[in-house]
Amino acid sequence: MTDLVFLLLIFFIIMSLMSNNQTPIDLPKTDQDIKPVIDPVEATVIVTEDNQYVVLPGGSMEEPMEFDEIKEITASAVEKSGKMKLKIAGHRNASYEAVFNVLALSQANAWDPVLSYDK
Repeated sequence: MTDLVFLLLIFFIIMSLMSNNQTPIDLPKTDQDIKPVIDPVEATVIVTEDNQYVVLPGGSMEEPMEFDEIKEITASAVEKSGKMKLKIAGHRNASYEAVFNVLALSQANAWDPVLSYDK
């Protein structure tokens, strides 16, 4: 039994010496500025506090819509922008399901979702 423990101890010592724990990571320096987005996304879906939707450009915050109503409007807004990106902005009290509905719409149409947040 002592021999087995001794062999395992030697095995783990050798393996720990052979492993490479220094994986290079390219982190930004503290004095580097974050570059602004050069290619902004124009088509935006805003999820309101009461889980209603507003599509920009063209929509109004005074007239939010249901999810079924925004599908075609969102598709035309993405096509007009000429980009395959959709910005999704949600209120902090909006349900996850409401935001995930827009993410699923984006995935179904092969658009790249861009999630927006407030600082």
